[in-house]
This record gives sequence, structure tokens and C-alpha cells, in this order.
Amino acid sequence: MKFWRWLPIAALCAAPAWAGAAELDGRTLSVLWGVPFAGILLSIALMPLVAPVFWHHHFGKVAAAWALAFLLPFAAAFGPAAAGVNFVHALLAEYIPFVILLTALFTVAGGIYIRGNLHGSPALNTGILAIGAVLASFMGTTGASMLLIRPLIRANDNRRHVAHVVVFFIFIVSNAGGSLTPLGDPPLFLGFLKGVDFFWTVGHIFPETLFLVGALLALFYAVDSWYFRKGGELRRVDPTPDTQGIGFDGKINFALLGAVVALVLLSGFWKSGVVFDIAGTEVGLPGIVRDAGLIAVTLASLALTPKSVHKANQFGWAPMQEVAKLFAGIFLTIIPVIAMLKAGAEGPFGAVIRAVTRPDGSPDPAMYFWATGVLSSFLDNAPTYLVFFNTAGGDPATLMTTLAPTLAAISAGAVFMGANTYIGNAPNLMVKAIAEDRGVKMPSFFGYMLWSGGVLIPLFIVMTFIWFR
Repeated sequence: MKFWRWLPIAALCAAPAWAGAAELDGRTLSVLWGVPFAGILLSIALMPLVAPVFWHHHFGKVAAAWALAFLLPFAAAFGPAAAGVNFVHALLAEYIPFVILLTALFTVAGGIYIRGNLHGSPALNTGILAIGAVLASFMGTTGASMLLIRPLIRANDNRRHVAHVVVFFIFIVSNAGGSLTPLGDPPLFLGFLKGVDFFWTVGHIFPETLFLVGALLALFYAVDSWYFRKGGELRRVDPTPDTQGIGFDGKINFALLGAVVALVLLSGFWKSGVVFDIAGTEVGLPGIVRDAGLIAVTLASLALTPKSVHKANQFGWAPMQEVAKLFAGIFLTIIPVIAMLKAGAEGPFGAVIRAVTRPDGSPDPAMYFWATGVLSSFLDNAPTYLVFFNTAGGDPATLMTTLAPTLAAISAGAVFMGANTYIGNAPNLMVKAIAEDRGVKMPSFFGYMLWSGGVLIPLFIVMTFIWFR
């Protein structure tokens, strides 16, 4: 399906014809338009189990097929103009910035090699997860995950049971740790762009974050200690010999990582009236500068990082390619689902929207927490955050004060419950791919959900009764 590569070019060439098309009205859609999205989710969940070889070689084609299963009927039903406008919007406003940021973080973090052979004891593993949780709010869950997952796997390469280490890494570093600043996770960054103060989240969901991360670290230490004490857990020969002291190679990438953070912050603080309209999608100058800068940082990292560092890190593009291809399909097939959610109580998913409101018309923080969280587990958590942000009124001044419990619930649900599935947050899938590339037998889609259901859901229930009543 090489024609998939030409779809963005065709879309941009036809852009002038689409400029006047109206925004998609979710009230007019049937829930059947969500079938392609459900199809790609089921493909991600089931095909690695029932057809692993086919999936490994053709997952990109499967994602493209589901995308076309939405785009072609949609173009036939609503016209090429409407299909083109929504395609370009998903491409320029969401997918391209998403992939550029992930690629920059993946490349820069992959250019930092932590030398030496750490030994994966329960105490050391717990310490790495705790460090990752702190870093995630300052360098993003993707940056922290890409920086630490490789040395963590290497530290445990002499152990027979490693999958649980990676699962808890996803829980803590790839999700929960990114809840304190807009740099941590995309939903909070979108809130920042909407007017939520930079330090609002750290001031309002710090206790929830401390409880969740603390409980997960304690549970992990107990589980890892049980595995560690089992007979035959340690291999006789450590695959990574102690030939080097602890240190860092590729230090230039720390400066480049700082440049990534600065570019993201710049795009949030810089207000510019320069806007380009491309087929009905407004692309602002700050976003263009950010994305161009991130591409420059990516190229600089590839040019300046010694080849020996990439070789030592076993750096390769397969994990990034998997995320890029699968999320291309997700970002396209999710278009009608998000439109139906945005339609509010009048749309096909009106029951979901009505469920978050109490009989007296006031918002119910507990329902906002669970509704945002459950949808963020399977949809992209950034647009899900925006849907419920707008459902709660959309006024940042009111949400940060009078409705602070509601905004806290939305923020916590979007970030914390992204850990419920592999597709809840982009770093989840990247970490899984890196771990499997290094020989770790990771749980299946549903196997991972057994872990999240048994570990995370009870903690979320406790949090609901303590903070979101």
C-alpha cells in the first residue's frame, strides 16, 4: 500500500478546494462511524495473538486499511471537501506535531548512553522508577521513558522475569509521573495552551500523584522482591559484564533535551497573530517554529551523537516506526468519535456527557475523573481532555477556581488512566516495542490490561473516595 505515503501530498495539493468546508457536526453522525476506530483497536489487541508474524510485517498496512475504511465512505457520504478538511486538520494540527515531538524525544534520549552495569535488585529498580517519575514532569513522559527504559532493561538482563518491571515502568514513568506540569503529558500542555496556569496542576493534584506513585512503588518493590527471591531467578552468567564505571556518553544530548523543553515552552508562552490557513486548518507561527526547531534538534542529535553510543544503546527506528504508523491510523479513525463526543448531550454519546452532571446541574468530579479516564484509556488522552474541559465550561479562570475539583479530576483522569492500556499514551507502546526488541516477553494487549485492572483500578477507586467525591 505504497499509496498511503502519497495521501498527505494529495491532501495538500487539493487544499484550496476544501477551504470552505464546514466543521464536522457530530450530532449528524451514527455510532457506526466509530467502527473503523474500534477495528484498529481490536487489531492492535488481537492480531499480535492470532497472527503474530503477519502483524509484525504488515501492521502499517492494517492501520492504513482501517484509515481508508473511514476516509473513503466518509468522502462518499459527505463529499471530498469534508473528508479533505478533516484529513488535513488531523494531519497538520494533531498528527504531525505529535510525531515530530515524539521523534525528537526518542532520538535525543536514544543518544544518551548510561555506561556501566547496574544490577537489577528490587531496591535499584524501585529507585530507577522513582527517578523516572520525577523526571517525567520536567522532560515529558516520552523523554523520561526513552532515557531510562534501556538502562533498566540492561540492569535486569541477568534475571528471568523482567516483564513486570517494564509494566510498572509504564504505569509510573510513562504515565503517572507526568502529571505535575504541562511538560509532563500532552493533555496538560493543551490545558496550558487554553489558559491554565503552568503550576496549577502541581498545586492541585500533587497529593493524588504522590499517593499513586508512592503506592505503585511500594507494590512494585513487593512484587519484584517476590520474583527476586525465587529460586533460579538470576542467570549464572550476566550478559552485561562489569567492564566500565557508571557514567554517561552522548552528553551533548542533555543540552539538546533542554532545547526540546525550551521549544515546547516557547510555543505555549509565545502569542503571535501570524496564522496560516491550510484547507481550513489554522497553523500558527509558534507551532511552526516549534516543529522546525524540533526537527533541527533531531538532525543535530543524529549528527553529533557518536555511532558507538547508538550501537551501545541498540538504537533503531523500529519502535518509532510502529508508533508512527499505528497512531496515523488512530488519529484518522478517531475523527468521527471525537466529533460525536464534542456534540455533547445532543450527540450519539450524549449519555456519557450527561453522566458527568449532577441532577442540580453542577459537575460531578468523580464522574469526570472516570469518564475522562476510561475514554483516555482507549482514545487519545489529549483530545479527550479537551472534550471534558469544554464540557465543564471551557473557561480556564472558572475551572481553576470555582470548579477546581472538576479540572483536577479531568487532569488526573487523562494522565493517570492513560496507563490502563498500551494505546492510552504513546510512550506505552514505544516502551513495549523497545522491551520486545531486547527480548523481553511482554504481556499481550489483554494481558497488560489484567495487570492494570488488578493494580491500577483499585488505586483509582481509593482516589475517587478520597479526592473526587
